[in-house]
Amino acid sequence: MLKKIAVVALPDMAPFEFGVICEVFGIDRTDSGGPGFDFRIVTADPGPVTTKLGFDIVVADDLSAAADADLIAIPAYSVTGGDPDERVLDLLRDAEKRGAWILSVCSGAFALAEAGILNGRRSTTHWMYTDQLAREYPLTDVDPDVLFVEDRGVITGAGTAAGIDACLHLVRTELGAAAANVIARRMVVPPQRDGGQAQFIQAPVPERPSDSFAAVTDWMLENLAENLTVDVLAARALMSERTFARRFRAELGATPAAWLNRQRLIRAQQLLERTDYGLEQIAAESGFGSSAVMRHHFLKVLHTTPNAYRRAFSCTTTAEEMAG
Repeated sequence: MLKKIAVVALPDMAPFEFGVICEVFGIDRTDSGGPGFDFRIVTADPGPVTTKLGFDIVVADDLSAAADADLIAIPAYSVTGGDPDERVLDLLRDAEKRGAWILSVCSGAFALAEAGILNGRRSTTHWMYTDQLAREYPLTDVDPDVLFVEDRGVITGAGTAAGIDACLHLVRTELGAAAANVIARRMVVPPQRDGGQAQFIQAPVPERPSDSFAAVTDWMLENLAENLTVDVLAARALMSERTFARRFRAELGATPAAWLNRQRLIRAQQLLERTDYGLEQIAAESGFGSSAVMRHHFLKVLHTTPNAYRRAFSCTTTAEEMAG
């Protein structure tokens, strides 16, 4: 279970990426049904820690406070300033040995690579640094086209805001979709984004789909149980099928089918957590049609079955309570 979190403050770290980790894990949201963590900020030598923007952050705890953490998180830092302190690298190695989660945001992946944590694992980092990471650490398989990578207990996030995606993914994996959704709602961000880094390099995706697509996606969410084919959606958007498919992918970073499958999976997770509905009813209401199809998507994306997911994350809320 994810209870104790330690973020390592490194010299010349990036304040935003550091703040992302603090925002997701460092705020007690139990008053709104969210998780609360034992959150620690640690550093090799307690005292002022420099940031890339020229101001310091004063950290009181040394690395010993992270020795039993369930998650060690590394924010972005200046990779031109030399390798991280060997004591930080030893902390990461020890965390891997005892089976703790390890997470990096942006250039924080370089610390994991230097510690040998990424050897034999897939990884990612900000698109500006993916070639450098692959060149300097050839034992890791760097994927430049994703928002984050999880590989056997190690999560590497891409640039800046993708750190939010990586952190919420970990919360969802350990504590369930409901917990991740509470955090996302309080942060006013999507609980889960589709797509990869490529969409941000050439043409940034807007905060929200254009008005025409917002209307369509809202309608799709309200009708997940229906057979939402591209021709049906295109007609609703008053576009040709080819134009609709092309513009949908450009604006939302995924094909209509992929976006729908993700939303249906999230809906099924919510129903498994919060209701006592049977699997066939959940499959029907989330749009998968049958429990066998739903099980296939759970195994493919979440690497678990709906029954196992319910056992892990059920809030024992009845259907009547949810409806009320």
